[in-house]
Amino acid sequence: MKYIFICLLIVLTACGTKKKAESANGSEAVIENNVTLTDAQLKNAALTIASPEMKALHGTIRVNGKVDVPPQSMVSVSFPLGGYLKNSHLLPGMEVKKGEVIATMEDKAYVQLQQDFLVAKAKMEFLASDVQRQKELSDNDATSKKSYQQVLSEFKTQQVMIKALDEELRIVGLDPEKLNTGNISRTISLRSPITGFVSRVNVNIGKYVNPSDVLFELVNPDDIHAALTVFEKDINQIRKGMKAMVALADKPGKQYEVEVLMVTRNVEDDRSGLVHCHFENENHDLLPGMFLTGTFRLEAKPTIAVPEETVLRYEGKEYVFLVKDTHHFMMQQVETGSRQNGYVELKDQPGIDWLKQKLVTGNGYSLLGKLKNTSEE
Repeated sequence: MKYIFICLLIVLTACGTKKKAESANGSEAVIENNVTLTDAQLKNAALTIASPEMKALHGTIRVNGKVDVPPQSMVSVSFPLGGYLKNSHLLPGMEVKKGEVIATMEDKAYVQLQQDFLVAKAKMEFLASDVQRQKELSDNDATSKKSYQQVLSEFKTQQVMIKALDEELRIVGLDPEKLNTGNISRTISLRSPITGFVSRVNVNIGKYVNPSDVLFELVNPDDIHAALTVFEKDINQIRKGMKAMVALADKPGKQYEVEVLMVTRNVEDDRSGLVHCHFENENHDLLPGMFLTGTFRLEAKPTIAVPEETVLRYEGKEYVFLVKDTHHFMMQQVETGSRQNGYVELKDQPGIDWLKQKLVTGNGYSLLGKLKNTSEE
């Protein structure tokens, strides 16, 4: 009997302790968002209190995108005859000017092409004089007209060959008018077709390239633009001529101003569309494919706003302190919107009339610190 009594006493004591703990926990849950200050604490906190007010704030739309160029502004440089890359100084990002030598190619096929042209040219000169001689003989009936026509046919055939070889030389950058037996070369200089910069180098010295291989990719920066992705719900707010500020994803501190040139007419499967924007200033540090982040600034409209220091960030969320009475305050999670000139928009909150509600607009972090310390006790 004695043992039964002891066991019951232990059970009752444990239950009582549990209820006290639950009561304590329950009490803590009730006051976890509430702070009460004494007169002395209130004086030391030096809180600033005010009600939200209506402010004309510009709305914003946040976007992502990339640096892009139209197809006509990207040039893939190849060499029609193929060959070995003997020399090149190009690196990605380097500027090039139209006509500048960007590489030197080498191959015995170049020698053969020049030889064929000069041999064909010499033969045509001989045939030209032979045609004239056969014509004179034919006119004087000293030879048959058939002989004259045969020589004339050979001459015209040679003209076709010369013209074809002439064009082949021009394709690889050689001037047929300046080619002679004294300047036949096994190397040919490859020149830049545009003024711009290098976006990609695909070859190294000594590598053999085929006619279809792309050696370099060049970009004309005059047409470089920002291709920004805008969600379906926002795209109707974007208009041609609107301004935006963008930055490289890995360098958010450096901003670039852009202007909308065109808004897409179709929406992709992910419910977004493209907005093409022109950079207001030339930027040589931007390369096609670089990722961008940006913000569009919309027209100003009246919104409920508070000073930015009113809104406190804690554990990834945003809060304000509501003034319940002189010494009592309650922390309230909020959703914010536009920010401008030191003010931030407060989104509508069920059950709260912001314009009639007093808030702690300054030194709110002192309340947050007290609340956090109370929760940890």
